Amino acid sequence: MSHFFPLATSSWDNKEIEAIQKVIQSGQFSMGPQVAECEKQFSQFLKSKYCVMVSSGSAANLIMVASLFYRKNNPLKRGDEVIVPAVSWSTTYYPLYQYGLKLKFVDVDLETLNYDLAALANAISPNTRLIMTVNLLGNPNDFDKLNAIVQGKNIEMIEDNCESMGALYNTKQAGTFGIMGTFSCFFSHHISTMEGGFITTDDEELYHILLCLRAHGWTRNLPKENHVTGTKSDNAFEESFKFVLPGYNVRPLEMSGAIGIEQIRKLPNFVLERRKNAEIFVELFKNDEHLIIQKEIGESSWFGFSFVVRETSNVDRLKLIEFLIQSGVECRPIVTGNFAKNEVLKWFDYEIHGSLKNADRVDQHGFFVGNHQVPMADQIKKLRLLVSQYCTGVNGL
Repeated sequence: MSHFFPLATSSWDNKEIEAIQKVIQSGQFSMGPQVAECEKQFSQFLKSKYCVMVSSGSAANLIMVASLFYRKNNPLKRGDEVIVPAVSWSTTYYPLYQYGLKLKFVDVDLETLNYDLAALANAISPNTRLIMTVNLLGNPNDFDKLNAIVQGKNIEMIEDNCESMGALYNTKQAGTFGIMGTFSCFFSHHISTMEGGFITTDDEELYHILLCLRAHGWTRNLPKENHVTGTKSDNAFEESFKFVLPGYNVRPLEMSGAIGIEQIRKLPNFVLERRKNAEIFVELFKNDEHLIIQKEIGESSWFGFSFVVRETSNVDRLKLIEFLIQSGVECRPIVTGNFAKNEVLKWFDYEIHGSLKNADRVDQHGFFVGNHQVPMADQIKKLRLLVSQYCTGVNGL
């Protein structure tokens, strides 16, 4: 079925195709100079010291979490407690489980869809070592309040910013507030590199650990003077297969790096167009008597447009979604809804802090539609008419 309002559209043009062709002509397909240049360009965009490109946003989360176990000072250990929001993508949580951390699920705010900050502050215990901060659907968290909550405590913050590339809080890029932040370049995200992701940090030791973990745990990609092994041998043969950390192979393709260079050049305009679309969306849907839309914190990069049916409304979410799909609007759940409902948690060491009533509301009564990097005024206005048509029919007016 064709949709006049699809979830995502391609952000490529001839520039990306030409970049792929140049890689093919070079004969260098595995990670090389194009990836290195892409990392440099993304670091400059973020105003961050270091950037590591990987094969996906999920892989970025994996080695971000892993790196905290291998630093010299204050490393994480299995059994440490990490606070997580109840609404996010699955691979926000899986690396935390895979590295033996205890997850504590905390409710979200029904309007921002990010942490319920009062619940978060109350959830902190003497065992809390880490907060996984997720900036949902383009919306940055209130980092002033987050920093105030953890001030003076032995608690660090990392960011899953895979849905919020280009978002700003107090003019600073989301994904750069924690000691590390991750980004995704999947097709439906703000930029697309086939598959791909980034980890950013200002910590040189963590950067070196990430370089090692990305490629087999070997020393080959480390600088001569590094925080993992100290000083590397000048003998390339000796260093070619020297393994020092239990790593992975989550390297990106050289084509992904080449495409990323072109996409990063377009990223500021992509975000600008998404924000222009959001202005129209917010104006048309603000104060809707049936639906709550996401409340912006800072400057969202508006991954998509979310709706949560109000408790006072008699609108049936599933019937509304069915009507919209039949009318040409592609719909999705708000990420995973309440992730804590999933059967996979039987494998986790976890606890649920208090009530997850807002996450449950999002799970049972929420959905979102896409936002794109091109003007969407006509589509958004038609969406407004369709929603009004359905809600008016429900109420028999």
